[in-house]
Amino acid sequence: MAGRPKRPNHELAALIAEAGFSNKGLARRVVDLGQIRGYRDLKYNHSSVERWLRGEQPRPPTPGLLTEVFSVTLGHPVTLAELGMAHERLPRESALHMPPTPTDTANVVHGLSEGDLAQRRVLVQSDFDLAAYSSAALRWVVAPRSAMTPSKGARSIGMTDVLEIREATGAFRVLDNRLGGGRIRPTVVEYLHTDITPLLRECRCTEDVRRKLFSAAAELAQLAGWQAYDLEMHGLAQRYLIQALTMARFAGDEGLGGEILAAMSHQAIYVAQPHQAIDMAHAAQMAGRRAGLPLLQTESIVMEAHGHALRKDARSCSQALRRAEATFSQTSDRDLPTWLSYFDEAYFAAKIAHCFHALGQGKQTETYALRSLDMDPRYIRGKAFNVALLAIGYALQGELDQACARGREAVDLTGNLDSARAVSYIRRLLGELAPHAREAQVREFRLYAQAALPALQPRASRR
Repeated sequence: MAGRPKRPNHELAALIAEAGFSNKGLARRVVDLGQIRGYRDLKYNHSSVERWLRGEQPRPPTPGLLTEVFSVTLGHPVTLAELGMAHERLPRESALHMPPTPTDTANVVHGLSEGDLAQRRVLVQSDFDLAAYSSAALRWVVAPRSAMTPSKGARSIGMTDVLEIREATGAFRVLDNRLGGGRIRPTVVEYLHTDITPLLRECRCTEDVRRKLFSAAAELAQLAGWQAYDLEMHGLAQRYLIQALTMARFAGDEGLGGEILAAMSHQAIYVAQPHQAIDMAHAAQMAGRRAGLPLLQTESIVMEAHGHALRKDARSCSQALRRAEATFSQTSDRDLPTWLSYFDEAYFAAKIAHCFHALGQGKQTETYALRSLDMDPRYIRGKAFNVALLAIGYALQGELDQACARGREAVDLTGNLDSARAVSYIRRLLGELAPHAREAQVREFRLYAQAALPALQPRASRR
């Protein structure tokens, strides 16, 4: 039962007056935001607001929705205390939303990483939330950029500390590309929880250092999310990526925010949500333009193209690919962020090949997948993806010998990785070869893949 403070909520009344809302208008905004966030059963009207003003506290998630409504309208963060609801706890699923202040964000990331390390089922087995990314993208686009302030905590830090975090994240990223998400993820999460979240919560530093700290922490949280995605832990991945986006927002890092939005688009495509993928890609394009990064725009536009291809909209896909090629021609290596250095001609070709695969065009898939193999040899997981994609291109054309030969190469690469996505590529290849299942080379390849990758074995035969 909702608690009742003993006095009218004067704080809420003052905020309503400052924002210029009517009671009916505030209720409508809360319900509309709740719809965007996936809370479709909220039914508030002017009478509900009158009860809140008399001192009734609504149940979660409504207090959090109220803070967001006022924060966006007034152009500065509004806390639960300023709403007269200071004793209301954060919603259990707070990690799926963008907290209103840097301190709140630090607390959410601390709790998220703690729950991850403890292997709490509600986190590690959570499903993809259909509303979470749309809400985060909307807030990224429309909410005013909050001013970061100096921090007066107990632990003094400087730029040297921030650089150490970036160096560690870079080293983790190299290992992730070489080994897959499963091998290094526990170490990344432990580092985030034990070393970084205490700094976010307790640092004493200038405004500039605090911004850089939040940007570096956003990179690390993005990597933790990407690794969870690589293991098909989709709900957990969403939570890390949303908190990474929040930290990038407080850091004022438009480019990194766009990269995180592009990663969200990538995941949405993987879980067959093309409309969300396109929305995330559009938000990422806006960030890329504001950051002055044509390469980030290229990445975002090709993600949009992939979303169109997944919807079987060949015309829109083709138009997006032409735009991506135009922005790619404007790129240069000068002042390129390290987190974007992976996006080169080979990676671009691979993304185009994915578009043609989604459209069922085998020859074009083959053409671009072949180009993608001219890639940095350090990206072992990426090579496994690209070789499997080439095999799929051959399978679509009925070139079974080529498909199976390349498929074996992809299986060998995947066997050295801890990556559910890499296994999924082999599974897709086997699906494309299924119409030819009686052919000898296809039968032999299926047995080879199942022997090398136990996750592909029929469930009945697993022990």
